[in-house]
Amino acid sequence: MDFFNPKKTLGQHFLKDLKIAEKIVSSLNRNKKDIIIEIGPGRGILTQKLIQKYSNLYLIEIDKDLLPFLKLKFPKLEKKILNVDFLKFTFDDFFKKKNISIIGNFPYNISSQIIFKIIENKDRIDCVVGMFQKEVAKRICEKPGSKAYGITSVLTQFYFDVKYLFTVSPKVFLPKPKVYSGVICLNKKNKIMINCNEKLLHTIVKTSFQQRRKTLRNSLKSFKIPKSISEDSIFDLRPEKISGEGFIALTELIENGKATCK
Repeated sequence: MDFFNPKKTLGQHFLKDLKIAEKIVSSLNRNKKDIIIEIGPGRGILTQKLIQKYSNLYLIEIDKDLLPFLKLKFPKLEKKILNVDFLKFTFDDFFKKKNISIIGNFPYNISSQIIFKIIENKDRIDCVVGMFQKEVAKRICEKPGSKAYGITSVLTQFYFDVKYLFTVSPKVFLPKPKVYSGVICLNKKNKIMINCNEKLLHTIVKTSFQQRRKTLRNSLKSFKIPKSISEDSIFDLRPEKISGEGFIALTELIENGKATCK
């Protein structure tokens, strides 16, 4: 398979270190019969470790040129290799009301989109172990008060307990990326305490960080918030200072104040 040329358009960087692969797979601590989806198996270095641990493993690979190789290498998975775009994938088409876990070496160029897809399907996903560009991985796990803290930090941490696991050097990939990678784990929270309109909550988080240098009073002007509400001290803050719980409280305040987004 050394002759296969990774495709830049798909952001392909194939992991080639078996020890790192073992470390990543070991971080996904699920039951043997759980549904596991590997996104972007590539050459199958994670797959060969996963197939030893899990009996209900599926592969999602967008690159049709890799399918013959994967089917030849993993004949037991032939009917479980899906040539689809994960970002357009509908879980109910394949897994009727069943919860799943996800693992993968995710392409750098669609990292944020993958996270938003996971959040969109949060009710179905129990656990994610993923390798991202280090900067993105750190951002997802960041806490309030940091410049790296942003939309993906807040939205992911509403629904998942997040943990940065370890850093991976560029030298263990083919081709070598220009940056380091980071492996993170997301475990769905047992109790998700969101007592407000979730769609409005997500809109407020995204709008706030789109103008992160401004205070909420300025960045949320489009919501036509009544003055009696906007005088609250929370509106004096910039979004990076506000925790997930703070954004929930903010949404409740705006919702109860009958603000409207224009």
